[in-house]
Amino acid sequence: MKTLNLDVAILGGGTAGLGAYRAAKEHSNNVAIIEGGQFGTTCARVGCMPSKLLIAAAEAAHQIEKAPAFGVHLDGEIKINGQEVMARIQRERDRFVGFVIEGVSEIPDSDKISGYAEFIDDNTLMVNHTTLVKAKRIVIATGSRPSLPKMWNHLGDRLLVNDDVFAWKDLPKSIAVFGPGVIGLELGQSLKRLGVDVKMFGVGGQIGPLSDPSIMAYANAVFNQEFYLDSNAKVKEMRREGDKVLIQYFNKEGVLEDFEVDYVLAATGRKPNVDNLGLENTHLKCDKFGVPIRDYYTMQTSVPTIFIAGDASNQIPLLHEAVDQGRIAGENAGQFPNVQKGLRRSVIAAIFTDPQIAMIGESYKEITARLGSCGCFETGVVSFESQGRSRVMLRNKGILHLYGEQGSGRFLGAEMIGPDAEHLAHLLAWGHQMKMTVSEMLEMPFYHPVIEEGVRTALRDLNAKLHLGPEMVKHCLDCGPGC
Repeated sequence: MKTLNLDVAILGGGTAGLGAYRAAKEHSNNVAIIEGGQFGTTCARVGCMPSKLLIAAAEAAHQIEKAPAFGVHLDGEIKINGQEVMARIQRERDRFVGFVIEGVSEIPDSDKISGYAEFIDDNTLMVNHTTLVKAKRIVIATGSRPSLPKMWNHLGDRLLVNDDVFAWKDLPKSIAVFGPGVIGLELGQSLKRLGVDVKMFGVGGQIGPLSDPSIMAYANAVFNQEFYLDSNAKVKEMRREGDKVLIQYFNKEGVLEDFEVDYVLAATGRKPNVDNLGLENTHLKCDKFGVPIRDYYTMQTSVPTIFIAGDASNQIPLLHEAVDQGRIAGENAGQFPNVQKGLRRSVIAAIFTDPQIAMIGESYKEITARLGSCGCFETGVVSFESQGRSRVMLRNKGILHLYGEQGSGRFLGAEMIGPDAEHLAHLLAWGHQMKMTVSEMLEMPFYHPVIEEGVRTALRDLNAKLHLGPEMVKHCLDCGPGC
């Protein structure tokens, strides 16, 4: 049996693993990545990039449908060629993956080990039952995978996860989406706009990652204007009938209905890839989900020489978070025992639906748990329905809630659904990370006419409620007409 001795072993060649590798290599030349599948990132292959390509196609179709509202009329029927849609998605997806692979190819072959690793003890790994790896430090960056309810296994190839969508050669005629989270909302709305008959089902009334009841209710109403969405569905039965799936469910009026679909898309979350690593052979302390307990700022686990990063850590499953976590874990593994706290940025999350959803800083749920009982925070509100630039573009759907702390006036966070939320979220995240007060944010420049003027309206409303600024003036033109 082959034996390798390493200073640092990185488990996983995705975003977090590649980041950890580069950081660790700054401190040692004796570093290697162990990868059992394809090198590359979930984002490029089956995540954020191919999904945005699908969304872009859907937006193009939707803009044509909206044109008559501007007095622009098109002769003839809009034709969506599903094969061409999917061909472009796959062509561009492969291009993005190619960039990642180019980066991986620059890593010396001696630093890449192919195979699946399993812990033998805290510092020993077995790879494919053929190679024993003894590592002084180890970074777990094994990513995650879609989580599928076992009760649906009888659906066979009619049951899909988001990874499967991007292998289609053509668009289906109908689909049932289970899970109105980030993946479900993005894919479900896009497929609807591309001519697919879509129904979406959820449990517990949850929409996306939102926690503010008002924002969630608004989102529920807006999406229901476009496709059937029951966020607290009661499904009686799902059964395979040939190449179709028959779904029996109670509609919102309590009446039993049938819906026959080509596919069922399970957008029911992702599971960290830690269950087949032999963690039981280590001294790692794990949480109730079987994920090693880790320090938020150092990524160090209960075993000082083991670190964890990215989706495997089950924290915030976003690419920019995986990049930061990978760099922190790799840096600390490389320079161990000199373990230092790394920069964890303000939380920023976006869903690329229309209207978009975004969350920044502390969520409403987190703030109410921390400050709600003493009434120590206020909420600034703006609606985009009458906001000037939003109405100009016929994108005037949405509301924004900003949260501020009483006394200090500090900006705590935000939840929103609205136009260009991805851009508004960045402005607000920068303010949050700089620990700015609401008054300080109001001193920043705002152009006219822009959607960002809605942010200023909400900031003014919040400042007034915090008793740090004047009362709001109805129809004040400082924020543009309509605010």
